[in-house]
Amino acid sequence: MKKRINIGLLGLGTVGSGVYAILKKRRRELKRLVDADIVVKAIAVKDLKEVKNRPELKVDPATVTTDAAAIVHDPEIDIIVELIGGREPARSLILEALRHGKQVVTANKEVIANDGEEVLSLADEMGVDVLFEASVGGGIPIIHPLKEGLVGNKISRIVGIVNGTTNYILSRMTADGISFKEALKEAQKNGYAERNPDADVEGGDAAAKIAILSSIAFNDRVKAPQVYREGISAITPDDIRYADEMGYVIKLLAIGKEEADGLDVRVHPAMIDKSHPLAGVNDVFNAIFVEGDAVGEVMFYGRGAGSLPAASAVVGDIVTAARDIQNNDTGKIGCTCFEIKPVKPIGDLVSSFYLLIESNDKPGVLAQVSKVFGDANVSLASVIQKNGAGNSAQLVFITYPVKEKNLRAAVAKIEKLEVVKKVVNVIRVESV
Repeated sequence: MKKRINIGLLGLGTVGSGVYAILKKRRRELKRLVDADIVVKAIAVKDLKEVKNRPELKVDPATVTTDAAAIVHDPEIDIIVELIGGREPARSLILEALRHGKQVVTANKEVIANDGEEVLSLADEMGVDVLFEASVGGGIPIIHPLKEGLVGNKISRIVGIVNGTTNYILSRMTADGISFKEALKEAQKNGYAERNPDADVEGGDAAAKIAILSSIAFNDRVKAPQVYREGISAITPDDIRYADEMGYVIKLLAIGKEEADGLDVRVHPAMIDKSHPLAGVNDVFNAIFVEGDAVGEVMFYGRGAGSLPAASAVVGDIVTAARDIQNNDTGKIGCTCFEIKPVKPIGDLVSSFYLLIESNDKPGVLAQVSKVFGDANVSLASVIQKNGAGNSAQLVFITYPVKEKNLRAAVAKIEKLEVVKKVVNVIRVESV
């Protein structure tokens, strides 16, 4: 058994600095848990100024370098902790670390969601592990529960709020009736959204996360590009208000389901009933709802992002990797993606829908719109007419469950009606 386990930390940004702080603060306790001293032997940064900008960490300058490859090749390093982010050079550094027989801990959703098969296959070949708890839920434990605690279940679905930025924006729009742009500006001011927020607000971040979760839950290889995605930038205060009147809230949901004819994996805004546990998840909090045949329904809830919550998950993986080294038990948490299942096209989705249509305010409009729905085999559960600005009216529809391609065909025809000014929005209504 080793008396000291050396860590190579790649990245000292938001999460990396949190990991360094936790390892330093809890060094004595972690030594008892692992029966070895866990030491950050080397740190790779893009610019040496990163260390100067974090004097509170009291990092030894002798441990810092801009040469990440040198750390990966250092024979004294036992565990590589990759917290650079982005697909490259992170992917190449992870693969090189595995080729050198090192345990790898990462929070990199892009690499796992796009290159997970390559990375995990190499780890299996080399008899080492890749641990990535922080890649999905930040501080929420979900990867280990799916791989270990819930392995006795056949998982039928995962539904989650997995992006704190979008959840904060929608929460603010719901609470105060402000616009998307106003809520986004506030999120950026508070540090919850990046200057370029597209990865969050257009669903890319959530798509990578549900690809990872679906791959594990359904023993398949789902990659991020296979996930249908829609963002929240088109959501309006009217949508929020009408949802509230009808007993719903709007959330950006990441959904993975296994059905008889394939996998249903998608990210999009959805209306969910106010009584559902996910409806009460607000601000930057995340929650992941899992249904298994044995356990039933369980939900994992907590802070999905931030320096310390994500660092908490990373340190947990470091301790797991260190214990495996001490017990000579590495290479046991391999890839469970041994099946090939088709991912269903979004057009085959069957769902209820909310539609907001702006039309002329005159007799016969509703009849014309309803006829188009009827011709497309779209049944209407409810219709509400609201006064619009000037000579306009707003028509609010909720459909019964219908195949998406039928609904979209109807919408395309409705948009061409002379009496219709605009189809303002179409939002799925989820029975989660």
